[in-house]
Amino acid sequence: MKTVMATGEKIPSEHQKETAFLRHLILYEDTAERHQLEERIAQIQRDERCVRRAMWVMAVLTFLAVIGLGYAAVLLEDFPQNKSQFIIKIFSALGLGSLISLLAFVCLWMVLREELKRRREECRRIVTKLLQSRLGGPQTGPLAPAIDGPANDGIKHTA
Repeated sequence: MKTVMATGEKIPSEHQKETAFLRHLILYEDTAERHQLEERIAQIQRDERCVRRAMWVMAVLTFLAVIGLGYAAVLLEDFPQNKSQFIIKIFSALGLGSLISLLAFVCLWMVLREELKRRREECRRIVTKLLQSRLGGPQTGPLAPAIDGPANDGIKHTA
């Protein structure tokens, strides 16, 4: 979820920052795989924005339908047997349809998030492969255990 700063700019979420960082890192690899991955990530992000907007519209329509039904229940005389059954049916259909659509869009949004998560893992794999090809494998050796100092001052000292 984005928050808006006082200047009107939207602050990206950690998820979006990580994706942007990974997309920037894979720019150093000039392969067809990278180009396909970059295009797929851009498409998923566009689809996700579209689905979020659709979820917002469905939430508003559901809210309006509930408000309409509440208005009918409170302000119309003889609500269940009222002559305005047509309006009540419209609000009911609108509410039910938008609620079902909202649930479907939420499911689609979750699928897109998982797909983007998989694509980010592919980015990490490409970046790791790029770093290994340019810098060599990571240097692994025995790590010195961290122990507390003699005065137990809370500072970690290595032996």
